[in-house]
Amino acid sequence: MLVIHPIDKTTEMLSILYEGLGARLIEADCSNKKMGHLLHHTSPSERIMLLGHGSDKGLYYRKNDKEEDFDGIIVGHSQAYYLRKHCGDIIGIWCHAMEFAKKEGLHGLFSGMIISEMSEAEEYGVATDKESMDRTNRIMFTQLRRLLDDGIPLHEIPERLKTLDTTQSELSRFNYERFYYL
Repeated sequence: MLVIHPIDKTTEMLSILYEGLGARLIEADCSNKKMGHLLHHTSPSERIMLLGHGSDKGLYYRKNDKEEDFDGIIVGHSQAYYLRKHCGDIIGIWCHAMEFAKKEGLHGLFSGMIISEMSEAEEYGVATDKESMDRTNRIMFTQLRRLLDDGIPLHEIPERLKTLDTTQSELSRFNYERFYYL
């Protein structure tokens, strides 16, 4: 499995999804050429996880995790050609990953807007605090990991994940509803 998860303290809980699996992990920026080469040489039968922060333009990275702004896109339009060859075995979790996937004709499990920072909770009017947000997201991604480990087909995961929302908070209802299979 190839995992592209740029280092970011606010999305470190996503490592739950691949810890202990012996995944090839890309945590730092790569040039477009290097990323294209990496994706081109990843077998179409191998799962790819794209995790972190982003937009409908792609997955972001930052050179310095202590900075607020992002430096660029690590996986975007220029890599979509290679991602399309993965026949639906892609997991993309970042804000608006689903919009990116739709635009680029990708298939797999993708998230919409996922609240992982207090500024996002405020922007979307979701009442929570930092401790509750971190705990709720850890629970959600632990449950997602269990579904993946149990071999649940990606197309079943959005509905199954919703039924596992034991927290039933405003935040959990918001986040659990933001998984889609394309």
